[in-house]
Amino acid sequence: MKRNPALLLFFALLVGFPTQSRAELPLHLIKLPPGFSISVYAESLTNARSLALSPNGTVFVGSQEGNVYAVVDNNKDHKADHTYLIARDLNMPNGVAFREGALYVAEVSRILRYDNIEAQLDHPPQPVIVLDTLPSERHHGWKFIGFGPDGLLYVPVGAPCNVCEQSDERYSSLLRMKPDGSNLEVFARGIRNTVGFAWHPDTQVLWFTDNGRDMLGDNLPPDELNRAPQSGLHFGFPYCHGGDIPDPQFGDKRACGEFTAPALKLGPHVAAIGMRFYTGEMFPAEYRKQMFIAEHGSWNRRTPIGYRITLARVGANQTTAVAETFAEGWLQNGRPWGRPADVQVMPDGALLVSDDLADALYRISYTK
Repeated sequence: MKRNPALLLFFALLVGFPTQSRAELPLHLIKLPPGFSISVYAESLTNARSLALSPNGTVFVGSQEGNVYAVVDNNKDHKADHTYLIARDLNMPNGVAFREGALYVAEVSRILRYDNIEAQLDHPPQPVIVLDTLPSERHHGWKFIGFGPDGLLYVPVGAPCNVCEQSDERYSSLLRMKPDGSNLEVFARGIRNTVGFAWHPDTQVLWFTDNGRDMLGDNLPPDELNRAPQSGLHFGFPYCHGGDIPDPQFGDKRACGEFTAPALKLGPHVAAIGMRFYTGEMFPAEYRKQMFIAEHGSWNRRTPIGYRITLARVGANQTTAVAETFAEGWLQNGRPWGRPADVQVMPDGALLVSDDLADALYRISYTK
């Protein structure tokens, strides 16, 4: 697969950074804690976004550009040997999940399933349509999907707007369903746009990122890291942002105190998306069972922010978290050359990071 020059040109015009070839990816600029290093794991993955991992170590990669990939490291040298094109020309197939040998792919309005996929990477089967009745709006229509400890598939539906009310309860929510698409229900409400969630490995509680609304200025509202210990919670959108900021248009209809407040306020407009709890053993003990969050980076803030990997440490009470920067350097002098989109813990404990601007996957490892 070739690099997508049109996509790079779009971002170059949007934020004014210079385009560059893959050979020039300046990984030496990435700052990490002592003992950590970063390398390229895979390249030429146009708009690499959400990641899913099979028990065999195959990495599946979704995108917003229509393609879905499978990446394989056959010789176990910690760099991909082969990339397979699983699907093309889909409708923003951002979300991918793996269960019992099958790859699940989320388009804007459909969930597809590719059965026995690892035995057919060269010639992928025609997908089974699991569900095709989700809303079709492309605004916040891309999805991050995942299977919970309950065996159900969790699927978000973002707000089809910057900020608005909708009569259809599926909007601004997180849905869940059985793997065959039946028993679709709303799990949580008041979520503007979550493109990343994971369950704590001990408590099995769901945590998720949420992108705050635009057009309230450079510093409001914060993006959110939320915690949903049970179904039925409402997280405030469109009435309240960040737990305590009434919306100028809708805030007089509901009070902020009615809603579940964030477990952590992240930076304003950092576009916190893909996240995972660290469940490996390679990293030092202080990182285990903590969250790594991909901050995709602001698109309309006068001073760009984000473009990094944030570490969120869960408090002893298991209900709050504090944040610190783990990896940064994709933003240089206000100009980004990369945009982290998702993270994935590999079987050896390394952390993969997808970059949908550089069309690459990186591997972050630790050596004592």
